[in-house]
Formats: sequence, structure tokens, C-alpha cells
Amino acid sequence: MSRGFLAVLAALLWLAAAAPSFAEAPAQPIAQAELLVDASRAPPPASAPWRAVQLPDRWRKSRPGVAPSAAWYRVRFDVPGGPQPAWGVFLPWLYDGGDVWINGALVAQVPENTSEWHVRWVRPHAVALPPALLRPGANELMVRTAQPPPGASARFPRPMIAQLPVLEPLYERRFFWQSVTPQITTTVCLLAALCVLFIWWRRPGEVIYGLFGAAAALWGLRTFTLMMEFIPAGTWFWWRLLFHACTGGFIVAMTALAWRLAGIHRPWFERALFAYWLIGPLWLLAQGPAGEPLVNRWWIGGFLPIGATVIGVSAWSLVRRRTLEAAALPATLAFTALAGMHDYLLAWDLDPDVPWLAAWTAERFPLMNLAATLVLLAMGGLLTARFVRALCSLEDLNQGLEQRVAERERELAANYARVFALEREQAAAQERQRIMRDIHDGLGSRLFVSLSRVERGDMPPPEIAEALRGCISEMRLALDTLVPQERDFGASLGTFLFRWRRQMEACGILLTWEIDVPGHELQLQPHASLQLLRVAQEALTNVVKHAGASAVDVRLCLVRGELELAVRDNGIGAAGVCEDTSGRGLSNMRARAGQLGGGLEIFGGSGGTRVTVHVPLAEVCA
Repeated sequence: MSRGFLAVLAALLWLAAAAPSFAEAPAQPIAQAELLVDASRAPPPASAPWRAVQLPDRWRKSRPGVAPSAAWYRVRFDVPGGPQPAWGVFLPWLYDGGDVWINGALVAQVPENTSEWHVRWVRPHAVALPPALLRPGANELMVRTAQPPPGASARFPRPMIAQLPVLEPLYERRFFWQSVTPQITTTVCLLAALCVLFIWWRRPGEVIYGLFGAAAALWGLRTFTLMMEFIPAGTWFWWRLLFHACTGGFIVAMTALAWRLAGIHRPWFERALFAYWLIGPLWLLAQGPAGEPLVNRWWIGGFLPIGATVIGVSAWSLVRRRTLEAAALPATLAFTALAGMHDYLLAWDLDPDVPWLAAWTAERFPLMNLAATLVLLAMGGLLTARFVRALCSLEDLNQGLEQRVAERERELAANYARVFALEREQAAAQERQRIMRDIHDGLGSRLFVSLSRVERGDMPPPEIAEALRGCISEMRLALDTLVPQERDFGASLGTFLFRWRRQMEACGILLTWEIDVPGHELQLQPHASLQLLRVAQEALTNVVKHAGASAVDVRLCLVRGELELAVRDNGIGAAGVCEDTSGRGLSNMRARAGQLGGGLEIFGGSGGTRVTVHVPLAEVCA
């Protein structure tokens, strides 16, 4: 059970327990008086035609069809002799103001309507009676009630005359509920509306927060209109229009909210509610102040069956969910519906048949303000509980996501470990392949050429020594191209071809070359430089082994953004080109070109063979 629901339940129980005390008093109110319909401000003489009336006097009920007017009420009371505390008069209401006289002397004036100001007294009035004006035995109290505004009814309460210590608690209690409570309600409702409407503004999909914020704001404005006791006469009609618009809007918003909280969303019903809400203000605008009694009687009365639907759907929600939290809304709505009916009886001076209820309504203590505040508390408690559940669900979801993320992280870490092991194995395999190609294309090719000459017997010992030095140079070539500071491929190619020139001449082959690329364009990565030199080395080795050529030309140039290295001989042509005994020469050349993002082309004919490797310059530049 949520704390909000407990607070609402406690408030309901307290109100139910305290309600009878509002009508009870240690001193009995006066139930009979004498009435004189007279608009004069001077006290009428004793010979005036006074007539007895029952209090409280309600003009609409006691004099149907007669327009309300200013009137005098006379009450006689006894004061015991001897020293005693001061006496006073307690009037639960005097809506339109008036004067209070004791024994023919004016003791208090309550402001009434003027041409500039419209007054509407909701709070009670307590008047201290000067001891000098009281006499032991019989005394006479007269109260003049002011002329009510057009369309309004005249009423006079049951006054209470007693010692001030007896009257003060009654006055303070009623003043708190009639004047202080609306101020608290207005402040709390408007602040709550700002907070909830801000949530709805940030989360437009949460319509229930928007409805609750609108209901709280409308009820706060409606209550604010009751707090104002002095209104400029020219704006009184608009003030009442605002009051009726806020009242109807509050009922409509609360009805739509209750339906949505019960899990029922009917757009046609909500549109119908909105249309009915507009009828009252438009009706009042069309007829002016004269139309307020009809609007107040029939249009406001039409909200009673609307409130009954709220009670119905709330009870249905309670039956479906069967939780104590779900019982808060039906309980407060039922109380609000009864309070609305009670206030409707007060507005039209209708006496219920139940004696204790009739005695209660005679005190004219409106309950709708308190009941609507309780409904807002119940709605706020439900929305708060819903918000807390949403936060708890979000927290559970976050915890579940964190667990899933942790599991995924562990799986990814294991996968990364496996991938790293595979990459390490693949790197080792690629390194072995690279070493094999380097041995084959570098030292292997040189040693093969030297071995061929030794076997033919045309290579004396000095040249053998020179060939071995060439092998050492080959190793240096590989090391030089892998030095991080070396980036000029033109220089590396020139050094490479210079070393090969003597070997080619020894085989009877003339080697020439041309580098037709600016130096700044040949800043290649070490790995790319080595791969290109290996391709050139393999091509020259094939010329020595298979071409039977007398001349070979090497050319480096740029063709359409690609670096092109061409080796062309004048030998027997492509038909005589074949793989070396290991079967790896041409395939290694293609593999090296592919690693650089390029390709290898071989053209042959009667004029010789041309081997061309082309790679994108952007892929090999440092």
C-alpha cells in the first residue's frame, strides 16, 4: 500500500469524523426571527409590520416568485446580569454585506455592492458587542441584509449570540475552512500543475500527466475566484465566466483522467466531454449575466451524471484490480460526487428528506472544495505510485541490461582473445611465407645464377667471390628497404639495378633503366618498396633463366595515378617463359602485386617479353 493512498485514506477518515463538529456548537443558534422587507438603511420602528420567519431564511424557498430585496431581521435575546465576559454575534455568512445593530445602535458594517465594486463574502463574520450597549435582561439584535445582485438569491443564516470565548472557536474553525483552505488549495494546485505540466511538456506521450496538470490548474484558478471578496463591478461578469469555465474544465479533465487510469480510452467520449464543456461558457456569453442562473442550474447539473460515469469506471477498475491502491480513486470520487450533490442542494435551496442532512445543509458549508482537493490528492497519489513503479521498472531494466552487457563483454573478451590468437598464428604464417619468398626471390635467384655459371665452368674463383658478395648485397638490399628512415624508392631501385648490371653483363645481357617519376612521388612505404624490388628481381631472374635475351630494359613511370614498373627483354617471348623449378616465381610476383592492391601483366611475342606490375600510388605512399 503506497504512502499516498494512506494519506488520502487518513484525510477521508478525518473529514468524516470532523464533519459533524462543523454543525455542532456549545451554544445553540437562533432558529426564529422577525423579518421586515425594507430597503431603508435606518432601523425601522417597532410599529413596523414585522413578521415571524424560520431561520435560516432562504428567499427562493420562503418567497417563491418574489424578487429578492434588502431586508431587516430582528432577534431578541437575554443577557444575565452581573460581571461576565464580553458578548458577540456570529454570522456564518452574510454574502452581500449589511449592517449590525444592537439595541438601536450601529455596531458593525459589512461592505456591500456599489457601482464600482462587487462584493461576495464567503467567510464568516464575528461582531463583538460593546458591553455598554448591552443591558441585563432583554436585548434586541437587528441585521440589515443588502440588496443581492440581479439573478442571485437572498439568504440569512441562523446567528449565534453568546460570550466571545464560546464564539471564537466557531468563527476560527469556519474561517479556516472557508478562507484559509482555499488559499492553501490555490497555491498547492498551481504549483503542482506547473510541475506536472512540465513533465507532460517533456513527455507529450504521457497524456494522463497533462490531464492531471490541467485539472489541478483549473481547480486552482476556480478556487482563486472564491478567494477574491472585492471585484471591480465591470469585470464581475467575466470573473463568473472564468469560474464556470474552470469548474466545467476541471470536471471534464478529471473524468477523462479517471477513464484513462481505468484503462479505458474512448476518443469520441473525450470529444463529447470537451464539447459539453464549451456549452456553458458560450451559453453565458450569449445571454450575459441574466443567463447565469440557468447555466448554473442546468449546465452545472449536467455534470452530475458525468461524475456518475467516473464513479462507475473507477469501481470497475477496483473490481478488476482488487488492490487497496485502486480503491483510493473510487472512494474519493464517490465522496466528491456526494459533495457535488450537496453543494447543488445548497445552491438551489433544496431540502433533503433526511433530518440530519437537512440540518447540515442549513449551515451552508460547501464541501466541493474539500472533496475536489481530496480527489486531486488521490489522483496525485496514483500518478506518484505509477511514476515510482515506472522508475522501479526502469531500474530493473537497467540492471538486466547491465548484466547482459557484462555477459556480452565477457563473450567479446573471449572472442577477442581467440581472434588475437588466430591473428598471431596468421601473422606467423604470413611471416613464414614472406621469408620463403624473400629467400626464393633474393638469395635463391642469385645463388641459382651463380651456380649455373659454376656448373658451366665459366666462372673463375674471383667471380665466385664476387657472386657471394652480391648475395651479401642482396641481404643488404632487403635490410635497406626496411629501414624506417628510407622512403625514396627511386634511389632504392637505382641501387638495386646497379648491383644487377654487372651480373647481367656477365651473362651477356645489357641492362638499361629509366625512372620517369618525380622524387617526391616516390616516398613509398618500406614494405611496398621491398615488394616492388622483389618483383623486379624475379623478372630479371626469369630473363637470365628462360628468355635467352641479349638486352633488358627496366622503366618506372606514373600511368593514370598508378605506379607502373615494367621489365622488357628481347628474348624468345612469352611462349618460352615458364615457372622455375620450385614453381613459385610468377605466383610470388602476382602475390606481391596483390598485396599492394595492384596487378601483374605479362605480354610476349616474337620481339620478347614484357612484365608489368602496376599498383595504386595512394596505397603505397608513406
